[in-house]
Amino acid sequence: MAIPTDKEKHEIDDPIWSPLHYKFGDIECIDAIRASMSREEYRGYLKGTALKYLWRYNHKGKPLEDLEKEGYFSEKLREDLRAELDDG
Repeated sequence: MAIPTDKEKHEIDDPIWSPLHYKFGDIECIDAIRASMSREEYRGYLKGTALKYLWRYNHKGKPLEDLEKEGYFSEKLREDLRAELDDG
């Protein structure tokens, strides 16, 4: 599961990795959320959102899409952990 580059994010409308309704100008919602929180808060947000999609995946009629969304937030959490290890 490869995350699109920043350039690709602004060129595609993908319901999982880069939905257009989460982009305004050059800022994507997930980036604004990350900038507004401490690292610990951001990780809690990612974990909670991943759990939300995992919890309800079989109840909304689009189980694969919800599992892919869970994967997106889990991957963002892994990215943040990797970045911390690289910084440390």
